[in-house]
Amino acid sequence: MKLKREYFFLFLIFLSFFALFFKLFSLQILEQKKYSAFSFAIFASETSKEKKRGEVYFSGGEPLAINKEIFEIIILPEKIKEKEKILEILTNFLGKEKEKEILNKLKNQEKISFEIEDEKIIEEIERKNLEGVFFTKKQKRVYPQKEVAFQVIGFLGGEGKGQYGIEEFYEKELSEGKDLKLTLDFQIQFMAEKILEREKEKLNFEKGGILVLDPQDGKILAMAVYPRADPNNYKEYAKNLEIFKNFFTQEIYEPGSVFKPVTMAIGLEEGKITPETTYRDPGKIKIGGWIITNYDNRQYPGEISMTEVLEKSINTGAVFVQQKIPKEVHLKYLEKFGVFEKTNVDLPEIVASNSELKKMRDITFATISFGQGIALTPIQLARIFSALINGGKLITPHLNSEFQLKKEIQVLSKETSEKLQKMLVSVVENGFAKRAKIPGYFIGGKTGTALQPIFGGKGYSHKSWQSFVGFFPAFSPNYLILVKLDDPKTKTAEYSAVPIFKEMADFIIKLKQIPPDYSPTENEKH
Repeated sequence: MKLKREYFFLFLIFLSFFALFFKLFSLQILEQKKYSAFSFAIFASETSKEKKRGEVYFSGGEPLAINKEIFEIIILPEKIKEKEKILEILTNFLGKEKEKEILNKLKNQEKISFEIEDEKIIEEIERKNLEGVFFTKKQKRVYPQKEVAFQVIGFLGGEGKGQYGIEEFYEKELSEGKDLKLTLDFQIQFMAEKILEREKEKLNFEKGGILVLDPQDGKILAMAVYPRADPNNYKEYAKNLEIFKNFFTQEIYEPGSVFKPVTMAIGLEEGKITPETTYRDPGKIKIGGWIITNYDNRQYPGEISMTEVLEKSINTGAVFVQQKIPKEVHLKYLEKFGVFEKTNVDLPEIVASNSELKKMRDITFATISFGQGIALTPIQLARIFSALINGGKLITPHLNSEFQLKKEIQVLSKETSEKLQKMLVSVVENGFAKRAKIPGYFIGGKTGTALQPIFGGKGYSHKSWQSFVGFFPAFSPNYLILVKLDDPKTKTAEYSAVPIFKEMADFIIKLKQIPPDYSPTENEKH
């Protein structure tokens, strides 16, 4: 009897272990999908109670990134008894286009989930008391303006972290619930994007961008790019997330002749030239086996002033100034202008090494005098150009309206800046930038057309970068506009970037009701 009792107890112990093993097997394997869905629902309801992510607004209060409470419907196929009924009901509510997806997942016993914004749909489905169908609330990041300023804002990724743009740069502040009001002007931003979209059809450029900022304090008023993308559907760009990289802060290029005013500024500041200093154009210059020519191999006759060098964008004239400046001095100015450093704009940003400049070769300094052989981001160029025309101050471009202005670095004297303002106004009044003229207003600016280097090789391709940087009111500038186009189908920036600038400037003048500098003549009006 005693032996039988021992066997009985051993059997009970074995049975208990077997029951426990089966339960664990059931929980971890057979019902894994069910409980993962339950845990997901619990997690989602808990996260909805967490601090909401900070929202982002344009300067006028228009929403750029907000939070929206939505519902998620979760379907567990293994818990469903009437699959055909479920398929019919869900298709009626979610749309016929979802039918194939739902059917495939039901057949494969895969968990199904859909986001639904309309609470009435949720209530109607709930009233059906469908087995295996569960609901939860959650917060969703929404970009109400869709494609507008998409590279500025970036997006909130699947892991709940900001990717690209403001979402990435201000991840800490936004994740802690702090709202951000930007310096971006919605109307200026919208118009800039509209112009680019239209001009793409005419100019057939690969990429294009318009940057508008206040050169006095660095407030960014617009950052428009084409082509565009919708951050609400960022997953659709999984194979091309590069489109969210900021055109102005994360791409470098050789600016071309738009950089000539920097060379002039150094010459003026060092007392090597005045706006009236003249030289004779040799047509071409040979430096260490390299030949430098003007655009289209032109040669300009007679005595040519430094102002005319900018007006006609003469390469040999820029080299003439550069050769008066010791290379060590020239390099020091480039360092002061921030060529080797980031601008500290509140966006993800890169900077080119420009290591060739530090080798101090004659040919390198000759070509950078007219903007070839030096690489910048467009935001760097805008910052440098601002210093040329704002009294010589190197400002910090920024998007956050609460940005605390830092001590500005004086890189040029006020006198040099004022001389450059006049020279650049003459470029628009008398030079290759005449298409930028607006009757009643003095506008300053400079064109730039640079050949693109051959990727992975030596020399330059037939593709070009075409830019124009302009500013107004010319003698007390509050608006600086940089237009940059990648390989537009025109010969020079005079025919591509300059007309875009004019339309943008004219819009801002009317929008902000900027008073004219003078009364235009009848001829100017027409």
